[in-house]
Amino acid sequence: MDWFVPLTVILGSVLAVMALGVPIAFAFFLVAIMGAWILQGGGSAFEQLVLGIYSSISSFSLVPIPLFIFMGVVLWHTKLGQQAVDAIDKWLGRVPGRLSLLTIASGTVFSALSGSTMANTAMLGTMLMPEMRKRGYSDAMSMGPIMAGGGLAMMIPPSALAVILASIGQISIAKVLVGAILPGVIMAVFYAAYLVGRAALWPQEAPNYDAQSVSLTEKLWSFVRDLLPLGIIIFAVTGLIVLGVATPTEAAALGALSSVALAAGYRRLTVKLLRAALFDSMRITVMTFAIMAAAIGFSQILAFSGATRGLLGAVLGLDIPPLMLIIGMQAIVMVLGCFMEQIAIMLITLPIFMPIVIALKFDPVWFAIIMLVNLETALMTPPFGLLLFVMKGVAPAGTSFGRIYLAAAPFVVINTLVMVLLLLFPELVKSILLIIG
Repeated sequence: MDWFVPLTVILGSVLAVMALGVPIAFAFFLVAIMGAWILQGGGSAFEQLVLGIYSSISSFSLVPIPLFIFMGVVLWHTKLGQQAVDAIDKWLGRVPGRLSLLTIASGTVFSALSGSTMANTAMLGTMLMPEMRKRGYSDAMSMGPIMAGGGLAMMIPPSALAVILASIGQISIAKVLVGAILPGVIMAVFYAAYLVGRAALWPQEAPNYDAQSVSLTEKLWSFVRDLLPLGIIIFAVTGLIVLGVATPTEAAALGALSSVALAAGYRRLTVKLLRAALFDSMRITVMTFAIMAAAIGFSQILAFSGATRGLLGAVLGLDIPPLMLIIGMQAIVMVLGCFMEQIAIMLITLPIFMPIVIALKFDPVWFAIIMLVNLETALMTPPFGLLLFVMKGVAPAGTSFGRIYLAAAPFVVINTLVMVLLLLFPELVKSILLIIG
């Protein structure tokens, strides 16, 4: 049990420093530096730590992250989302829970254009929340779908968090991006089915109203004008990766170029907007890479201490079914999700989990997709789910966190059900991966 002491000290130190309010990146850097000094005596150990971090961060496979971020920021600043929502709205007709379904459909489309769950949720809340309140929609049929639809950005490419997870876990980025597509679509379908069923059973929660009649010609023109151009970006990013024509880096570059070209085509691209998009992208990218650099240093110290090797040996020696270990890992992630931010959870768990997953001969991509669903669920779990706070910011004044928690609860249950399906039927991930080999 010699490995247990350094593992406890290292993880405990990270959590203690974070509890003091130190930013995530600085907390991990501090523990990594102290670990190199105490365990290796400093000196050349610091040099090895820096070189290890540099070689990992300078990897070409990480190029999609700033490009995905830039693509989403450009589309956010140009406000192309509103016209896409209007186009989708014209096709929905008079189905029960119409505005709730519009939220899920719009969230799915936006997720294929922006890798940010918080930006996705804020956009949906800003555009649709006032109309939902005006029509008398309940919390469960308004705030719940907004958070669920916004969270889909973690699953449907381009997802910056999926790239980060794959990088930290040393898994194929392309396979993680593609493997998450079908589970993301399944989640959207389950959300829609739940909303239609709830609206049918309790119509007072989503009152019907006379939607404006739209001719087929107008619907088709709106589709061609407002949605089809966005489909070019989706194909440039996701379609080319699925077809195996482009790598994630090439697809990300095409997506970024397409977003700029589309903004210019709609005559919304200005020097001021482009400068703001570049600045925002640089700020978010630097923050993301700082966290990743800290994670790499943390992983090196964890490995040098012998904690990872000792834990791996202890876990493999347990007399329990391997699948129960996977379930136990997901339970740990779910608990951490109530208190920690997604990247911090990845940094703490993946260096420990991935060697066990590989040693047990499970598909690492399959495990990564299940963890993505789990992390997306954590965005809506109290008390510190990030989307709960975003929802609070766009909700009407006086909305309590209790109401927001209750609105998110059914979608947390649906996500958990999807996780169970992925655990029982790994083919849901593997089937689409066969396309790219």
